Amino acid sequence: MNNNTPDKPKGLVAFDVEGVLLPKRRYIIFEATRKLGLPKFLKIIILGLLYETGLLPLETALKRIFKHFKGHTIQELRHYYEEMPLLPNTEKVFEQLHKDGWKTALISSGLPNIFIQELAAKLKADHAFGVKLKTANGKFTGQIEGEVIKKKGKATVLKQILNREHMHPENCILVADDRNNLQMFPHANLKIGYNPDFILTAKSDHIITGNLTEILPIITKTRHEKPRPTLSRNQIIRGTIHLSGFTVPFICTYLLNRHLVALIISLTTLLYIISELTRIMGRNFPILTSITSRAAVKLEPYEFATAPIFYALGIILSLTIFPPAAGYASIAILTLGDGSATLFGKKLGKTRFPFNKAKNLEGSILGFTIAFLGATLFIEPIRALISAAAGMLTECLPTPINDNLIIPLIAGTILTLTLV
Repeated sequence: MNNNTPDKPKGLVAFDVEGVLLPKRRYIIFEATRKLGLPKFLKIIILGLLYETGLLPLETALKRIFKHFKGHTIQELRHYYEEMPLLPNTEKVFEQLHKDGWKTALISSGLPNIFIQELAAKLKADHAFGVKLKTANGKFTGQIEGEVIKKKGKATVLKQILNREHMHPENCILVADDRNNLQMFPHANLKIGYNPDFILTAKSDHIITGNLTEILPIITKTRHEKPRPTLSRNQIIRGTIHLSGFTVPFICTYLLNRHLVALIISLTTLLYIISELTRIMGRNFPILTSITSRAAVKLEPYEFATAPIFYALGIILSLTIFPPAAGYASIAILTLGDGSATLFGKKLGKTRFPFNKAKNLEGSILGFTIAFLGATLFIEPIRALISAAAGMLTECLPTPINDNLIIPLIAGTILTLTLV
């Protein structure tokens, strides 16, 4: 563990692990399931979804998931863990924190404690907590235990660390990404959401969606000149793909039946899912893997990218469940409104929403304007105005449903209900 910090540290920086230091949708459970077979893999995926939707408590979900690994040796599990890459600049961040006199802690409720301890040693972190695996004769029994899997376990662990370090919550900073870490918020003076889910987007003091090093100026309170906003090549390619979906209504109007177009998009999405699974396994899928790598942003190069699936699903549902004009206008609001709000927001955005610090006023206003103009090609101006406003209001709110799906559904439903 780290022995280079001063006798009186500045405070404690506590990190969630999955999604902050390691890829969230590619951690040990996903890696290991490749050896378990399709039935067990699907069961694990379902258990994960039940937890994500709040239908299954974390402890119950984890116990059922880990049960599938009964009989594996620790070395076998370690092999899967070693395949996971640290997210960019993780070691640099910890090195700087230690240099500046901060204590650090890793708190995970999804990864085995033995591996969290090894990660802590690598990063020279001062504290590490994870799931404890029960073993017998060198093999995992399928049973787990530990404070972190309890309902308020992470909060209990953080309090224990603070007590051990003789610190108070005002000396604690938390870096986390999902609602399971909300329990620790009362015990941290500063909360940083790193690529956070909808709840932490609203509850965190700061939101970081780029490089992990961006947390350092916040923690050290150093004043630095903000670089002029720029769009990366990947962001431009991604935005172009998003905006190109506006061609779908015209293809349906002049070339192909809309249900046939929906089928084509469905098949393409299936190929995309296969390509992502292939990419995660370290292989390339013709054409699609190349496109994905060029359009990936944030943490997507390191995990399964789900945004394109929701985007395709939003278009498919607009084509199949709404009347043609309403469906086409909904697609315009999604592709033009959401796409331009993201691009212009990154380039011009300055005013963050207090309820969603990942979005900004300037991007939403421009997105609304362009969405409205696009929708007027298919429906009357008043209805276009109302549906565009509803769609873009949805875009700037923190919601548990992906923007690419909820925006066209809200817009299309309003348009369908206002048919005259």
